[in-house]
Amino acid sequence: MPPDSTDVLIIGGGAAGLMCAITAGRRGRRVVLIERNPRPGRKILISGGGRCNFTNLHTRPEHFLSSNPHFAKSALARFTPRDFLDLVERHRIPWHEKADGQLFCDRAAHDILDMLLAECATAGVHIQTACAVHGIVRRNARSFEVETTAGAWNAESLVIATGGLSIPKMGATPFGYQVARQFELNVVECRPALVPWTFAPGDRERFADLAGVAADSAVCADGHRFRERLLFTHRGLSGPAVLQASSYWRPGAVVSIDLAPGIEVAEQLRELCANGSRLEVRTIAARWVPKRLADRWFELAGMSQPAARLSDREIDAIAQGLHEWRLRPAGTEGYEKAEVTAGGVDTGELSSKTMEARKAPGLYFIGEVVDVTGHLGGFNFQWAWASGHAAGLAVSQ
Repeated sequence: MPPDSTDVLIIGGGAAGLMCAITAGRRGRRVVLIERNPRPGRKILISGGGRCNFTNLHTRPEHFLSSNPHFAKSALARFTPRDFLDLVERHRIPWHEKADGQLFCDRAAHDILDMLLAECATAGVHIQTACAVHGIVRRNARSFEVETTAGAWNAESLVIATGGLSIPKMGATPFGYQVARQFELNVVECRPALVPWTFAPGDRERFADLAGVAADSAVCADGHRFRERLLFTHRGLSGPAVLQASSYWRPGAVVSIDLAPGIEVAEQLRELCANGSRLEVRTIAARWVPKRLADRWFELAGMSQPAARLSDREIDAIAQGLHEWRLRPAGTEGYEKAEVTAGGVDTGELSSKTMEARKAPGLYFIGEVVDVTGHLGGFNFQWAWASGHAAGLAVSQ
């Protein structure tokens, strides 16, 4: 049976793939989107605790990691958070803003997925689910043949929107990177990002029973500092501050954690000492950090004396310890717990305007499969929308 023909074939039915399909379909292009899972948008449905943190109003290029920090600027400038919010509001989806410009659905993430599928239907996009790709062949300068479990397709433009390696239980595979290598494109080494850290054995013994304790903190990795909540787990550390910093951490590196950000610990201790305070130092520290953490911290330090008996050297050591807890994580929780994948298809291989591969005209890479990784808080969705929109405007011209 001869292959079916279409203008644009998109492999991957996540956020980026759906946005690309909508944009290309609106331009009158024949679009087929294939998704290996039984339904598209599975990661959309679990995002934001089921409420979908669908963008961030404060999106700027500095909220993204990439070997080329300038690459994302073009796509982000041409499809902004306001552009996506306009779409949300046209579909009368109720939403709310949380801290720092993070936008969430009032009801559920289903609202965003239903909106995207409705837009696909309006744009004439054909979606084929439960469809796996067996092979891709370039037939001529502007034509690809793709063999799938649902038959073969010929397409003038082929878009890879298959995501990264994070959350394999949701169907993540290295397929996108394999396609890039097939067409001789460089792939920047991948690693889990926005992921909890694990303790080394000694630290796990000291802190694992603090699981569930959360504290305001400032976590610094590779010169990047994030002040948000930190959470102790049975295996290590999590919470927004750790997830943010984890994207910059490399195995073996030491991180610095301020457990009392914005507090002049030494100054306050000296004042209490001068006033002859009989409060134990751990009791005082419980004003700045959770009591369970304060008790464990000073138990490990072997300190139980009243503040009035502290020497200047001891005060300085306490302050430095709380402000600069130096920790060497054993590793991370891996792709199973990572929200995204850092690394990916080298941006040097792609046009920043169109997402098209320079060495393979007609081949595009969008979303998480590209070496562009956003911070926590809706930035990765905005990259998906923006990169999908950029490719959707360019395919099959």
